Amino acid sequence: MADNKDVIKCPACGKEMKKIFIQDSGINIDICIDGCGGINFDNRELEKCDENHEKIDEIINSIEGKTFESIDKNAVRYCPCCYEMPMTRMGAADGEIEIDVCNNCGGKFLDHGELLKIRESQGKNNNSIDKALESIYDLNDSKIKANKRRDFFIDIVHKYI
Repeated sequence: MADNKDVIKCPACGKEMKKIFIQDSGINIDICIDGCGGINFDNRELEKCDENHEKIDEIINSIEGKTFESIDKNAVRYCPCCYEMPMTRMGAADGEIEIDVCNNCGGKFLDHGELLKIRESQGKNNNSIDKALESIYDLNDSKIKANKRRDFFIDIVHKYI
């Protein structure tokens, strides 16, 4: 699904969400700045913001220093793009959080703070992957070959795990 250009309502608190343009990835993210602080990602947008190396300064700046209203995290959420389509919960960040996903359009809604938890868990996973990969390298290989092979495996792990 293409980037949603419509003004949408927050699936958690019902307030109007604001579009924030992410310069580095060229996408608009919907953030509930005047309500609960939730963030709505259209299909495949979360993948452009969920790792520590990806720049999300615009998101950080838009929520920094704000106080957000509390919401019922167990309430059923409805997709703000598909309207009456209930979203399902999916585990993320090694099961530490549950995000809301629309099975129709692929959109994802994260409560306030969940994006940073996901990014933080990605860093933990990368460290574990690095340690595991280091243990399989043959010490007789030249440094260059080992680094190329390591980068290859890391790319595969990041794409498919």
